[in-house]
Amino acid sequence: MSDPTKTRKTILVTGGSRGLGRHTALAAARSGFDVVITYRSQREAAEAVSNEIEALGRQAAALSLDTSEVASFDDFATRLTHQLRAFRGSTQLHGLVNNAGIGLDASIETTSEEMFDQLVNIHFKGVFFLTQKLLPLIEDGGRIVNVSSGLARVALPGYAVYGSVKGAIEVFTRFLAKELGPRKITANCVAPGGLETDFGGGALRDIPQVNEYIASQTALGRAGLPGDVGPVIAALLSESHGWVNGQRIEVSGGWFL
Repeated sequence: MSDPTKTRKTILVTGGSRGLGRHTALAAARSGFDVVITYRSQREAAEAVSNEIEALGRQAAALSLDTSEVASFDDFATRLTHQLRAFRGSTQLHGLVNNAGIGLDASIETTSEEMFDQLVNIHFKGVFFLTQKLLPLIEDGGRIVNVSSGLARVALPGYAVYGSVKGAIEVFTRFLAKELGPRKITANCVAPGGLETDFGGGALRDIPQVNEYIASQTALGRAGLPGDVGPVIAALLSESHGWVNGQRIEVSGGWFL
């Protein structure tokens, strides 16, 4: 009798312990994928997400990773390879979701070099070199989804660096799609609008005035939820969306139209 786990595919979601990463991981599991998530400091939360995925009948694992530390990527790739082999004896990864990130709010005048470097290292340099490191593990015909932001399109005071590095991710995504085309690997980016999570200190979720402002600028009349976006990312990992490539897909409910 054949082992059904041999035919299943595994995806990796960075920053999967909370918010959009958690909802993406769960949506992917519901779509039939086994899931590895990464976390930087919230180990218990990441293990709770793994338990939720396993309750859906899928295999799951949580691995520590600081996406700003490029020097740690060799070790991470080794640990990921061991985990993939433990799942089903194969070291192939079907999909990579570059989601991990932080939010820093500062005007151009008050942005320090330290803040600038932190955002660039996590949101661009880390994404670039982690993707590069994992390309040998991603199977031909696989998927890469990068998480951008509506702030790459809409300029709101305080987010000059964040929006700029997300713009860089959108350009990088197109280059990935072009260069990985011969391997039939698709690359797309999903750009959420404002989401009610703890991202950036949770202001949108916890401060009514902020939430009301975002809702007032959204065609569907409310702020977004991570559950609005996770299933879209999961869809881009699936067979049905294999002809979508090199695209920026904004999932914002019609934010600042």
